[in-house]
Amino acid sequence: MDDKHQLNIELSEEMAQGVYSNLAIITHSSSEFILDFIRMMPGLPKAKVQSRIIITPEHTKRLLFALQENIARYEAQHGTIKIENTAPQGSVPFNFGSNTAQA
Repeated sequence: MDDKHQLNIELSEEMAQGVYSNLAIITHSSSEFILDFIRMMPGLPKAKVQSRIIITPEHTKRLLFALQENIARYEAQHGTIKIENTAPQGSVPFNFGSNTAQA
């Protein structure tokens, strides 16, 4: 990338701390995807949205491809990521409606 096409991205110290999430709820309309990142705590019936990201369908698909590429690199270096179905009975459902998914 040459200098005239270089993008300088600023990351504040506070933003660099990040936000922990162990649940993501994804909803969409015809013009946008909404990603809610949630922190669920064991034994508590209430969970709080920690961060909400609203992006266009095009950028959502680019995010999907970027995640797939990064997961492939991670697994090549560290081994396959195993996903266990450990959701307790009566926990958050996988799909809250026709326009919602969970990751």
